[in-house]
Amino acid sequence: MTNKETNLDKIFDSLKSFLPERDSEISRSSDENSSDPYIIVGLGNPGKEFRMNRHNIGFMVLDAIADEFGISFSRVKFKAVFADTNFRGNKVILAKPQTYMNLSGQSVGSLLKFYKVPLNNLMVVYDDIDIPFGEIRIRPKGGPGGQKGVASIIKRLGTDEFPRIRVGIGRPPGRQDASSYVLEDFSEDEMIELNEVIDRSTSAIKAYIERDLNFSMNQYNTASGNR
Repeated sequence: MTNKETNLDKIFDSLKSFLPERDSEISRSSDENSSDPYIIVGLGNPGKEFRMNRHNIGFMVLDAIADEFGISFSRVKFKAVFADTNFRGNKVILAKPQTYMNLSGQSVGSLLKFYKVPLNNLMVVYDDIDIPFGEIRIRPKGGPGGQKGVASIIKRLGTDEFPRIRVGIGRPPGRQDASSYVLEDFSEDEMIELNEVIDRSTSAIKAYIERDLNFSMNQYNTASGNR
């Protein structure tokens, strides 16, 4: 185990001491629906300094849908913060990995192993520089396209066949390095449109849960281009 992983484990242990977990553990209780839950994962980096970064759009979308559901991220397990609820008769688990972006697969792999859900019940939300800002692409599968958090998930799961929402943040201007661009906050102009992008993403997630992935893609994929 590396020093970085050891330090992360210590951080998660300390978080558990003040973030309560209902029934002391996250578990599949007998009063939950017998059908498989939906797991919605938003990718980002933990910490206030990263909160409004372009790279944290996945966290922002999950925060927004948690607000709509009237729930909060109040538990820690599997190196993620959790919120859960029932929506239209479906158990829904929202998770924001706290491993930092490049190790997101550690958290997602543990989630899938514990809940034993089929891959089509996993939705991952993340930023994509190859999609113009203001657009989203919902897809049933696909490679990482340079997104290291997604690459980590694919490596851990051994497959790229899971649904995802790619939220466009646009290409960096000029010759700016992509790794620095994604760690910048959204610009003032982008902030004006950001809420609309997040609202469309949360609506797409709810349609995916309530109906199915094809319905969500048909309703919410932006019309300009098919990436």
